[in-house]
Amino acid sequence: MSKPQEFEIKVHSEDPDKKEKPDDKPNLEGSSRLLKDTKEGEGEELSEEDQQLKDQLEMLVERLKEKNTALYRPALESLRTLIRTSTSSMTSVPKPLKFLRPHYPDLQALYETWSPSDDKSLFADILSVLAMTYSDTQPRGTLRYRLLSDALKPTDATLTDPGSWGHEYVRHLAAELGEEYTAREEAEVAEDTTDTANKQTDVPQLPGTIDDLRNLGKKCATFLLGHNAEPDAVDLLEELEIVNELTEVVDENTFSRVCQYMLRCVNLLPPPDDISFLKTVHKIYVKHDKFPEALSVAIRLNDPDLVREGFSAPGNPLMKRQLAFMLARAGVPFEWLQPPSENEGEDAEADFSEELPEDLVECLSNTNLSTHFRAFGKEVGVSDPKSLEDVYKSHLENTRPGTTANIDSARGNLAGTFVNAFVNAGFGNDKLMVEAEEGNSWIYKNKDHGMLSAAASLGLSLLWDTDIGLSHVDKYTYSSEENIKAGALLATGILNCGVRTEADAALALLGDYLENKSVPLKTSAIIGLGLAYAGSHREDLVQYLLPLVESSNTMEIASLASLALGFIFVGSEHGEITGTILQTLMEKAESEDKSLDEKWARYLVLGLGLLYLGLQDASDATIETLKAIEHPISKTAQVIVEACAFAGTGNVLRVQMMLHYCDEHINAAPKEEGKDEKKEGDKKEEPEKKDDTFQAFAVLGIALIAMGEDIGSEMALRQFNHLMHYGEPIIRKSVPLAIGLVSASNPQLPILDTLSRYSHDNDLSVALNAIFAMGLVGAGTNNARLAQMLRQLAGYYQKEADCLFMVRIAQGLVHMGKGTIGLNPFFSDRSIMSRPAVAGLLATLTAFTDTKGFVLDKYHWMLYFLTPSMYPRFLITLNEDLENIPVTVRVGQAIDVVGQAGKPRTISGFQTHQTPVRLGITERGELATEEYIPFAHVLEGFVILQKNPGWEKEDKMDI
Repeated sequence: MSKPQEFEIKVHSEDPDKKEKPDDKPNLEGSSRLLKDTKEGEGEELSEEDQQLKDQLEMLVERLKEKNTALYRPALESLRTLIRTSTSSMTSVPKPLKFLRPHYPDLQALYETWSPSDDKSLFADILSVLAMTYSDTQPRGTLRYRLLSDALKPTDATLTDPGSWGHEYVRHLAAELGEEYTAREEAEVAEDTTDTANKQTDVPQLPGTIDDLRNLGKKCATFLLGHNAEPDAVDLLEELEIVNELTEVVDENTFSRVCQYMLRCVNLLPPPDDISFLKTVHKIYVKHDKFPEALSVAIRLNDPDLVREGFSAPGNPLMKRQLAFMLARAGVPFEWLQPPSENEGEDAEADFSEELPEDLVECLSNTNLSTHFRAFGKEVGVSDPKSLEDVYKSHLENTRPGTTANIDSARGNLAGTFVNAFVNAGFGNDKLMVEAEEGNSWIYKNKDHGMLSAAASLGLSLLWDTDIGLSHVDKYTYSSEENIKAGALLATGILNCGVRTEADAALALLGDYLENKSVPLKTSAIIGLGLAYAGSHREDLVQYLLPLVESSNTMEIASLASLALGFIFVGSEHGEITGTILQTLMEKAESEDKSLDEKWARYLVLGLGLLYLGLQDASDATIETLKAIEHPISKTAQVIVEACAFAGTGNVLRVQMMLHYCDEHINAAPKEEGKDEKKEGDKKEEPEKKDDTFQAFAVLGIALIAMGEDIGSEMALRQFNHLMHYGEPIIRKSVPLAIGLVSASNPQLPILDTLSRYSHDNDLSVALNAIFAMGLVGAGTNNARLAQMLRQLAGYYQKEADCLFMVRIAQGLVHMGKGTIGLNPFFSDRSIMSRPAVAGLLATLTAFTDTKGFVLDKYHWMLYFLTPSMYPRFLITLNEDLENIPVTVRVGQAIDVVGQAGKPRTISGFQTHQTPVRLGITERGELATEEYIPFAHVLEGFVILQKNPGWEKEDKMDI
């Protein structure tokens, strides 16, 4: 093929220069965008109008250079008017700025020659606007001249409002304010002479103090708030570290959008900024009389004073009841609402509850929860009891024909106990226990320790029903069989969980057994008290339980007593209990007591961790004290306390710290590596560093910190994937539990698939935990896909008794409360974390860090630790007399609309229902008509409605 012919075409390497005036050249340095504009302006023929504007501007500049000072003011006024009135498209620079740009250096030099006066202040104002065109060669020029202009004003004169120059100018100023503030902060920190010398040659030092910057920032924020730029205003004040002054700047039109934006930011801020944001939001809500919103922020802050003020603020009795429902849902201690008084102790409490009207005490105590829940069950058609077969649907299991499953009947019956309890929880009408004929109860189908769980399951069936429940349980407390009696004690605690009664039956019935010689009776009474009073911060219980924590008791008793105290005083930072638990740890470590190596020790330190749940830095002193204890348990304790303290905060640095704990490869000998924690006793003959329990809690810690915040949870799931690939057996075993915690009662397909894969793992302990996690993730959702997966697993593991037992438990959890009770600890639009609920989940998962030692041994009753986390997922609308009224509501997937313009829909894909209605974790409800006004800001749980006086019914056409 012939070679293609080559041509030589000569081309200039650069375009021929346009003829330009020689004096314009030096002024063309500066921002690239404007340089281009200037070149175009010079090269192109200007339109007549533009030419006229340009000449006019140049004339005004010349006038400023003349000697006659009388001409200055009119010239400056004209310049200001021309710049302000110039309209231009959003994409190009306004014409006056474009034409004045070449004169900027001359004007700067001219400015320096003027003597201070009102005219000079106006000149600085105009230069500040022109400086926007030189922002990349002379950084922070706009701010410099703005501050100079303000400084030159007479003290009594009002300062010019930056907003009068328009939106772009204010945004420019806001950006430079942030930069300047940060630069000054860094300069203060550095205090390095060479740095400041460099700065002075490079950028002229700006006038004005930090306060001047902040005042200017507040002006800009006011302008931004008035122009629908709430996020920019909040960010600016956050950069200037005066976010608490937002209260003065916002008004009734802007406060709700500002607060929404700030609340969404809280999870992404490092401490202490997150707390200051919440406090500011609280102040704004209080100022604008938004009581439910203010109270929900006070609950998040865990601040008794703010909760008390918030509760006593409204005068409207209906609003008070609504707030009482909110406090009851959050499990806020009654004592917090008590005004601080002289006569401390029980008398003060009794006086206080007498002062409150009875209806308020009922709302605060959750007394009617059981009645409403059963009415809700009837309304949605699930009040009939479900049998085990209804849940298992074993005819659908694909078992291989011809294989006889080696089902241990006692094991099968024990699983049935839990399934029956979870599925019929709260309805109080199941066939196996409550409705069973005398002597034919399911209890007798179990043996030994199985009877304990069977008797205790009665408490779950009659959950929250303190009147009828106690009479059912009572008959078993006289049983001669020790385990049945112990189960009845536990049932008493369970059914009182989350409900307060005047009778205080749980303490009266269980207090006597705390000193009993029998271990099952003693432990059941301890845990019963812990569950009954979870989150109540009742000081009178300390004297009963604290002596049991001291080191003279066995590890089992001390640990469970510590856990019960953790439940009762969750998130209270109780000094006396903290001291006693640390004392016990130190004494046992010093005397080299072998009991610290037992599996129970983790519950002793979990009790300590729960005292600091959600308190962030308050745990520092305790962690330092733990470091001084020379025993492997100390590291586990540090991890637990740290994870609990930052629970639900999404704090990235703490998650990284937990990941660091996980990447230590503790070199256990290969023979021992695969064995379970139960062999801890043998491990200790090796060097001490072989204890790796802390890694299990570090994995749970990642989930605990990240949960409740979508982005954090998603990132955590990705980390779990890596841990599963590269982690030690102890870590792999804990990953499924952590996934269950991050997504409790929130079954998403990717998570279900991951857990389904882990449930077939070669390591049985991983598979067991994955099956349980499937139950947690789907708890109370009736998820059909999950139910199908569990039926397949039941077929797959039909010869593996332990796994089959776990599959049954998971099936019970998925259908918990027949699909009406969830385990997710977050409520009120997933913004508030219920501390007792987190405590319940953590205690249950701790039992699964050593599945064979606890749940599969004789401590299967630990599954009842889930009780504090169980709460109905309903929306019930009540009228002014607290009676149920049916109202039309729309229920759909909640959408995040923060920062969007206008009033976008907050739910998508909604369906219209009559209340009462069930709400999923990610769902939100809103009233379909304006016939009623809700007192709550989030439609969830109990909502009190009031008739809207201005609402008129639409006339329906008669047909």
